[in-house]
Amino acid sequence: MLFELFLGIRYLKAKRKQAFISVISIISVVGVMVGVMALIVVLSVMNGFREDLMSKILGVNSHVLILSYEGAFGGYDKVARAADRVDGVIATTPFIYSQVMVESMGNVSGAVLRGLDTRTASGVINIKPMIKKGPLSSLDSLHKGLPAIIIGSELARQIGVQPGSVLTVVSPYGKLTPLGRVPRSRKYTVTALFDSGMYEYDSSMVYVSLKEAQDFLGLGRRVTGIEVRVKDIYKADQIGKSINKKLGYPFWTKDWKLMNRSLVSALRLEKITMFVILTMIVLVGALNIVSTLVMVVMEKTKDVAILRAMGATAKSIMAIFVFQGLVVGVVGTIAGLASGLGLCHLLAKYKFIKLPSDVYYISTLPVRVETQDIVFVTVAAVMISFLATIYPSWHASRLNPVEALRYE
Repeated sequence: MLFELFLGIRYLKAKRKQAFISVISIISVVGVMVGVMALIVVLSVMNGFREDLMSKILGVNSHVLILSYEGAFGGYDKVARAADRVDGVIATTPFIYSQVMVESMGNVSGAVLRGLDTRTASGVINIKPMIKKGPLSSLDSLHKGLPAIIIGSELARQIGVQPGSVLTVVSPYGKLTPLGRVPRSRKYTVTALFDSGMYEYDSSMVYVSLKEAQDFLGLGRRVTGIEVRVKDIYKADQIGKSINKKLGYPFWTKDWKLMNRSLVSALRLEKITMFVILTMIVLVGALNIVSTLVMVVMEKTKDVAILRAMGATAKSIMAIFVFQGLVVGVVGTIAGLASGLGLCHLLAKYKFIKLPSDVYYISTLPVRVETQDIVFVTVAAVMISFLATIYPSWHASRLNPVEALRYE
């Protein structure tokens, strides 16, 4: 063992009359530990929130949309086959999107009508687990002599319908008659409810089959666009560009990051902000390291002078106190990692922190530990601890042995 490291660890154990220095060393370790633990837990919870939120968003929306500058387009089977051949694409499905109004027993609300191909939709969006009180396949058959519709759970509550109820859907685009253009309207039987856990989706979405949407909106064989599922969601923008290049004009693509740009940016900014704020706790422990080293240097002035007189270089003296501070920082960091990861494991396994489900879309704290966060927090804590040792160590290395020993 290097004698600098040996002396650095030895100096952590102060003499009985300077026991207060050992107490401050313990406080420094605890300060670094609490800071690292808080960082690990908070970042993991934020990762869990982000993953849970994105899973709900991507359960309703696809990774990439293929649209046309000319609006609804035909020949979508050919376009889907071309997109399927692009590297990174898993599956495709056509869809129809339109603004409508829904009415039941005098209750009226705006909604978004989505036409789905029930055979291929579940391979692109994770919609099946979100369908409650009925199957997705119910859209393909008549019920009570009427076409089927699946409605968001919050929207169903607003207009007072349940599975088995009949409602009217009104399209603002209308149809041309001898008396002029009149709105299209059609009655549907509610066969299931849609519950994604996201209020904005559950309060606005209604689903019908693709053929029914084409017939109701008068689109013929045209669709609004094609939804695409990719292997790596974080490369969705690159895959979208490849699809765009392959298809050419008039087609264009839009990936999930672009569709949710403000939300993704807010989550990233919030994570950075929390990291900066919680790093201040580690800084408190680092300041305690500074105070500990300053007092140790004052106590060990005679020892430093003797070491210098015996031939120790200024660099070696500085290394002694750097090692001493780093031991405090590393021990605190390891303890913080162990306690933080342990707490994350307990939160994930036992879910003992409950959230009011009528306020939040989840009932417990979601936890996701990411390796890159652990590495970043560890490096940051050790670097802060190292920087805290520089001034006291430099001051110790500048001691003049003659002046230090003159009055001894």
